[in-house]
Amino acid sequence: MPQLPLAGIRILDLSRALAGPYATALLSDLGAQIIKVESIKGGDSSRAWPPFENEHSLYFDSVNRGKHSIAVDYYTDAGKELLWDLALSSDVVVENFRPGVLAAMGLAPEKLRTAKPELVVATVSGFGATGPLSQAPGLDQVAQGMSGLMSVTGPDTDHTYRVGVPIVDLVSGINTALAIAAALLGRARTGEGMEVSTSLLETGLALSAFQGQQYLSTGKLPVPQGNTHPALTPYGVFATRDIPLIIAVGSEKQWHQLCTLLGEPDMAQRSTYATGSLRHSNQAALKEELEALLAHRPAAEWLPLLRAASIPAGPIYNYEQAFADEQVQSLGVVQTVQRADGSELPLVRGPISVNRRAPRIRKAPPSLGEDTLEVLAGLELTQEKITALVATGIVQVATPRLSSQPSDSAPST
Repeated sequence: MPQLPLAGIRILDLSRALAGPYATALLSDLGAQIIKVESIKGGDSSRAWPPFENEHSLYFDSVNRGKHSIAVDYYTDAGKELLWDLALSSDVVVENFRPGVLAAMGLAPEKLRTAKPELVVATVSGFGATGPLSQAPGLDQVAQGMSGLMSVTGPDTDHTYRVGVPIVDLVSGINTALAIAAALLGRARTGEGMEVSTSLLETGLALSAFQGQQYLSTGKLPVPQGNTHPALTPYGVFATRDIPLIIAVGSEKQWHQLCTLLGEPDMAQRSTYATGSLRHSNQAALKEELEALLAHRPAAEWLPLLRAASIPAGPIYNYEQAFADEQVQSLGVVQTVQRADGSELPLVRGPISVNRRAPRIRKAPPSLGEDTLEVLAGLELTQEKITALVATGIVQVATPRLSSQPSDSAPST
């Protein structure tokens, strides 16, 4: 593999659950070394969350690829000293505690950056560092609700839904990874580190896009519209002879092509459908007409015709169908790695390619404390010091790796 853009960057990951770990998983894909510090009292909270494969939490596994785990007793003096040393040996510290908790651990950002001015400190919180809710715990669905995101998701105003994946957590992780990459670029230019932060609430509001902008500019509240696009028509789910298809018309050219493909070219210029605004105003009638025409063929016949006409279209898959799709298979999205206990784990790789090369999962999600001895050795501690940390319970060492596979060997696909 060629050198990745973040090769040589060391990140101390104090985060848990989803937003922070997703950020550091993305940074691992780009070459950074991730030292995941976990409490000896059970580790990352998501290790206890379902779904499970035997004793392994698949929730945890899904966002902790490529990381090294060290288990530490955070609140002992020796544990705090160790965390301090780990932080100062890193380029970046990532945390998602409530404001003030990092300082209680002896790692206040201003104290860290006084000791190491080039350090980057990244924070993800529930509601931000200021305001009446700054100390309140926050989770994804709370942010979905408070940001307005749920108010536009669902079939109608009486039935609003959360997005089916923890979208605010995940995008908060993407925002954090972006902020860290930007801070590292800034440091390369100035030599100075910085603090970067985001929150679930801010991310949820940023996701409002044109829906939030509509309210800010016009005072009009957007409402949920099910599987129909709130601005573009026709754009949504349409019945065919057998199963529904998503058809997304995003331009006048595509609208004319769709009408021609359906055998009704004159419909494109009809007075009720001639412009995007008119089509949107007559959305229900247009959907009925289109579905009557689409009923002449099954979805499998329509799809290649639509794509050949450069009209975006696709089926609605479950995950079995999604992973079996020829396009997904050709991208090599799923890679299989081996855990420390020898069990195999298929994982979705990172989504960012570098120089046309897809990322490689360099290490399976770690068991708690799997890499404690390796991380301590990297601090150049004496063997006597390491032995004392283990013996006194300041750190925890996991069961030795049963597999002979090196931690950075190439996974199978």
